[in-house]
Amino acid sequence: MSIRPVDHTSLARPTMEGAGVHLHRAFGFGDPAQSDPFLLLDDFRNDRPQDFQAGFPWHPHRGIETVTYVLSGTVEHSDSLGNTGRLGAGDVQWMTAGSGILHQEMPEGNARGQMHGFQLWANLPSSLKMTAPRYQDVQGGEIPEIIDDDGTRVRVVVGSFWGKTGPVDGIAADPQFLDIWVPAGVKKTFPVDTYRRAFAYVFEGAGAFADASKPTGILLEKEVRGQEVNIRDMSGNRTLVRFGNGDEVTVQAGPEGLRFLLISGAPIQEPVAWHGPIVMNTQAELEQAFRELRNGSFIRPQH
Repeated sequence: MSIRPVDHTSLARPTMEGAGVHLHRAFGFGDPAQSDPFLLLDDFRNDRPQDFQAGFPWHPHRGIETVTYVLSGTVEHSDSLGNTGRLGAGDVQWMTAGSGILHQEMPEGNARGQMHGFQLWANLPSSLKMTAPRYQDVQGGEIPEIIDDDGTRVRVVVGSFWGKTGPVDGIAADPQFLDIWVPAGVKKTFPVDTYRRAFAYVFEGAGAFADASKPTGILLEKEVRGQEVNIRDMSGNRTLVRFGNGDEVTVQAGPEGLRFLLISGAPIQEPVAWHGPIVMNTQAELEQAFRELRNGSFIRPQH
């Protein structure tokens, strides 16, 4: 087994989207090759209703898939095809924008005014850019949760892990999307497919990810417990951790425990032409999408 080295850590940066929603962006609108097949991760946790209640009014998407994972509060959504829905705490929605959709997402805080959650954008390969749009709305109770003997908890939102499979399926990037809690002081190793690009996003507590110190990245178990592993600085709230190659991730939880998203997916390795919520393969395709937005032909007939 080989530990995935920590390639890079960074803090999510404050930004504003929609009609004035304050959020933190872990990554996005940079070099898409860095996180292929993923394009963007936004952390929209907020405890001030005035900073999020204006929401995300009508806007287009084409050529991507988005996953919205709600921890607290609710998100009302509707689209140009007549679909409507409501995501509550623990729920997830995976939207395949495909050939194009106009939709809106309007958040509402819980009784304490909290609106917490994340949105991830995943790219679509050229063969599926113009596929028919679809939604997968999943209630929190349908998401399997695994509790290990040491108290580690894993919610399997997408993909398969430790014998459980998440309810979202048919995603082009074949992703694995896990919500993991490691109790205080526990060291834990999680398998990650060698051929996937992987990152972690820490959003509660703090911990340290092991970084293989040998060029091969292969360590014996006694070495993992000893001093032959470099431990990166404690990664706390809103820390993005990018990993190199390997087939497992090892983390040591701090005194308050550690909660993080562990996300991986198969790189698409295609050219990306990207502007705002529309992601295509060529500049010509991108320009065509915006022409269609202007002339009213963006939404394709559904058969």
